[in-house]
Amino acid sequence: MRKLDQLLLEYGESHQNATNKAIHWVCVPLIFLSVVGLVASIPAGVLQQLLKGSAFAHWATVLLGVLFFYYVTLSVSLSVGMLIFSALCLYVVQLLAGTGYPLWATSLAIFVAAWVGQFYGHKVEGKKPSFLKDVQFLLIGPAWLMHFIYRKLGIPY
Repeated sequence: MRKLDQLLLEYGESHQNATNKAIHWVCVPLIFLSVVGLVASIPAGVLQQLLKGSAFAHWATVLLGVLFFYYVTLSVSLSVGMLIFSALCLYVVQLLAGTGYPLWATSLAIFVAAWVGQFYGHKVEGKKPSFLKDVQFLLIGPAWLMHFIYRKLGIPY
C-alpha cells in the first residue's frame, strides 16, 4: 500500500461520524486558510525586496511552496489539487488583507473558531484528532478532503 493510502486510511479512522466529517469540510479549509493568513502577516522585508511589487511576496508563499513539495512526495496528482487550493487561499488572503482589518487578527479569529469546531466534531466522534498521534496529520487533513473530490471527479490520486 502506498504511503498516501496508509495516511488517508489512518486519518479516516477518526473521521467516521457524519457530523464530524461535515465539520471537517468547513473547518479544515478554514484552518489552512487562516494559517496562510497568519504566515502572510509575518514581516517579509527580504522577500519584498527580491520580488518588488508582488502581492505574494510574503512567507506564506514560501510555506506553500514547501508544502507543495511535501504533497508531491505523496502524490503528484493530488499535489496539483493542493496547489490550486493553495492559490485560492493566497487570493482570499489578499482579499482579507484589503478589508481594513489587520490580516493577522482576522486570520487568528478564523483559526480559533475553526479549531473550536474541529474539537467539537471530535467530541461528537468520540475519538481524538489524528494529529495528537502524529503531527503529520495536520497536513493530511486537507489532502484527505481533496482525495474525496478526486474520487467524485474520477481523477486518480
